Amino acid sequence: MRLAVLSDIHGNIRALDAVLADIRSRGIEQIVNLGDCLYGPFDPAPVANCLRAGGWPTISGNEDRVLVAADKQQASRTAQFTVEQLTDEQIDWLAKLPRTLVLDDGILACHGTPTDDTQYLLHRPTEDGTMRPATDAEIVERLGPVDVPLILCGHDHMPHIARLADGRTIVNPGAVGLPAYTDDTPIPHRVENGSPHARYAVVHWDNPAEPQVELVSVSYDWTAAAAEAERNGFSEWANWLATGRV
Repeated sequence: MRLAVLSDIHGNIRALDAVLADIRSRGIEQIVNLGDCLYGPFDPAPVANCLRAGGWPTISGNEDRVLVAADKQQASRTAQFTVEQLTDEQIDWLAKLPRTLVLDDGILACHGTPTDDTQYLLHRPTEDGTMRPATDAEIVERLGPVDVPLILCGHDHMPHIARLADGRTIVNPGAVGLPAYTDDTPIPHRVENGSPHARYAVVHWDNPAEPQVELVSVSYDWTAAAAEAERNGFSEWANWLATGRV
C-alpha cells in the first residue's frame, strides 16, 4: 500500500500541479488531502476544480470552515478575498467535507488534532515566537482516546514524523502551498520551513503499525505564485511563498 498525503494547499495551483506530477511519476494512485484547500491570495477555482475532479478523500481544515462561515464584514482580508471568488457550489463542497476520516487498515486522517482542527499536534509555539517539536506526552494528550497505528495530520505546515513509545506513528506532510506564515493563536508565532518548496509525504506499508514514510519537497514556480499574491495585494504572502521565511 502506498499513499500520498497532501495538506494545506491554500489555493496554490502551481504547487499542487507540481506535487501531483511528482506523485504520478512515482506511480502512486492513492491520495488523501488533509484540508485547508482554498484559503489564500490566489484564484481558488483551479484548485477547487482539481480536487473535486480527483475525487480523493479530503477532510476539512480550519480555514475551510472559515470560508464556509465567512461573514464578509468580519472575515479576515484573505478569507474575504477567497470567498468573493468562490461559487455557491464550491462553498457547498467545502461545507460537506468531514472533519476526520478513518481510512483502510487503521489510519486516521485529521487536520489539526482528532478533536480540534485549530490545534497543532506535532509542534508547539514558544514564547519567543518560534516553534518546537511537541513532546510525546503532549502528543498523547492531544490524541486522546485515538488508538490506531497511523495518524495523518496537517495544520502547522511543518513536515514531521513522530513515533510514540506505544507504537503509534504520526505524520505531518507539511504544506503543499504555503511554506511560512505568522499566527496569533494560541500566542503570536511564526512558522518557517526555510525554503519555498511544495511539500507532501509518501507513506507505504504492509502493516500500518510499521509504516515507512518519505517526506518530499518539490520545486515549482514559486516566483510566479509570489507574484500573483503580490498583484492581489498580499505582500506578506508573497514573501512567505518566495522565501519560506517570515
